[in-house]
Parts: sequence; C-alpha cells; structure tokens
Amino acid sequence: MNWRGTALRLCNVAGMPIFEPFVRLAAGEDPKEQFKGIAKFVLLPIVAIALFVGAWSLAAKTVVTESMQLPSPSATWQAGADLFAMHFAQRAEDRVKKDEMLSEAIVFMVQAKSLENQAIAASSSDKETLLANALIYKKKAVQAANYVPSSAPTFIDQIFTSLKTVFFGFAIATLIAVPLGVLCGMSPWFNAALTPAIQMFKPVSPLAWLPLASLVIIWAYSNSQPGETFFEKAFLISAVTVSLCSLWPTLVNTTLGVASVDKDYLNVARVLKLTWSQKLFKIILPASLPLMFAGLRISLGVGWMVLIAADMLAQNPGLGKFVWDEFQNGSSTTYARIAFSVLIIGLIGLVLDRIMICLRNMVSFGNPVAG
Repeated sequence: MNWRGTALRLCNVAGMPIFEPFVRLAAGEDPKEQFKGIAKFVLLPIVAIALFVGAWSLAAKTVVTESMQLPSPSATWQAGADLFAMHFAQRAEDRVKKDEMLSEAIVFMVQAKSLENQAIAASSSDKETLLANALIYKKKAVQAANYVPSSAPTFIDQIFTSLKTVFFGFAIATLIAVPLGVLCGMSPWFNAALTPAIQMFKPVSPLAWLPLASLVIIWAYSNSQPGETFFEKAFLISAVTVSLCSLWPTLVNTTLGVASVDKDYLNVARVLKLTWSQKLFKIILPASLPLMFAGLRISLGVGWMVLIAADMLAQNPGLGKFVWDEFQNGSSTTYARIAFSVLIIGLIGLVLDRIMICLRNMVSFGNPVAG
C-alpha cells in the first residue's frame, strides 16, 4: 500500500497543506525542502500568533477607562475556563436533581401500588377513595420521571444552539438556492427573469431582513399556543434570517456552474438522446458540483457571520445572545467573556470552512483547488 500517496491525497482533499511536509519527511524526501515547508506552514503561523498575543497584551495595558478595560489574553483564557467549568457544574447539578426526581417517582409508584393493594380488600366506598389517591400518586410519579431541568443555557449549550440554527438556516437556503440556480443555469430566459431580483436582494443586510422575518414567523405562529409548536419563534426567526442572507452565493455559483458545463458533454448527451432528467443528474449536476460547493462554502461562512447578529436581535439563545447579555450585564468579567466568545466564534467558523473545503475537494474529481 502506498501510504505516502494516500496521506498526501488526504492532505490535499482536506485542504490541510500543513501536514504535507511531515508526510514527505516521514517518507524520506529531501529534509531541507520539507523543513522549509514546516517553517512556512507551522513556524511562521506560530510566530504570527505570538506577535498577535504580544500586541494584545500591550493593548490590554493601554486601553483602560474608568469603568472598562480591554481584557488581556490571560484574563480571556481564565474567563473561558470559568465558562466551561460553569457548564460542567450545571450539568452535574442537573444530574443530581434528575436522580432525586427519579427517586421521588419510585416512591410515588410504591405508594400508588400500596394503595391499590389496600383497595382490593377495602369496602366499596373506601375502594374508590384509595384508587383515586393511587391515581394521584401515579400522575406525580410520571411528572417526576419526566422531569427536565429548567436551568438557564450555559455557554456550551448556546454554542450548540447557534450551530443548530446556522445548519437549519443553511439547509433551507440550500434547498432554495440549488434548484433555482440549476434552472437559471439551464435557461437563459429564467436567468434573465431572476437576475434583477438576485442583484437587488443579494446585498441586503440581515438587520433589514430580520424585522420582515419576525413578522412572517409571528404571523405563522399567531394561532399557536406555547409548547404546541416544534420550533421556538426566536429560533425560526434567526434561521430564516440566516437563510435569506446566505442563499445568494450558492444561487449565483450554481447558476455559473451549470451555465459553464462543457458543451462537448451536452453534445454527447444529445447524441445519446438522454432525457432531461438523465442529462441533469448524469452530466450537468456532476460537472457543476465544484462551483456549487464553492458557493455553499461561502454561504455557510456568510450564514455563520449573520447568525450572531440575528441571535442578538431575535433573542435566540445562541452565541449572539450570549454576547449581548454579557454586554448588558456589565460585570468585571464581561469583556473577557465576550473576547473568549469572539475566539470561539472564529474557531468554529474556521472548522466549518475547513469542512466545506474538504467536501468541495471531494467532488472536484482530482483537481482540488487550494483553500
């Protein structure tokens, strides 16, 4: 098995050239060239990060007002560690409370069973009373067994809420943008009809979309009672706002990808007398996948960026709301927590981008484009 070739292909597809010099060095290739690669992809970024941290530390000592101070890297790190510790402490407390409720449920069920046994030997008048009491204990047992902790979402909970929101909004945007892009790419008339609307709505800010999205969601939920709907209103408002802002890159790139399919492929389809659906699924979509995924990558990045503002305004319990709540809180750790959340938002954005690069390279038929 050619492990070197496999490892290099993995680095290429994953868009991680940082590992390539290590693979080549392990394979015995020219050490001097590989150390140059390591210096380029590892040492230089480390030096750049060190310089950034140094400049940040210096700025933290300089940017000081009567009531505020730019948090230092160490204060930010400590704030992050505290947020994670608070999450695990909250989860431990919730587990203890849930165990207590389960114990109560068992006690209620034992009492209900005892009353039912007493009812067997009781007179008819006492029997009804005992069975009624047993039913009350059973209801209490069910409530206790189904107890769900009502503690406030922690920082990690809010990260997962944001991820759930952005993926939901991204999925809606993809379901709208890809079919429209395919139609625009295949039909110049359809493309001409939609181009003015695309060009007009593409640059609209999420702050402008959000009130309209709120109006539509509130209207849709107007006849619903709390607890009857599958999604919370704030969640849907954020997700729809993400969709409205992130669908345009996918739509434009899909149109471009479909419109630029090699004419020779289409001529072959004509010679083979392929049906419309066969031409679409066997030629047009596979040939346009690289550009389509490039658009999806941009859309996901836009969606993640928009989500923070949408969470803030819609009060969806995600990272945006966390930042806004901390800003309103005004405690001594406020800005350190906000700075830590900024780092986490950037880190998650980086991971999402790497995932989309990997997916795009996987459909590039051996011609991955460097990220």
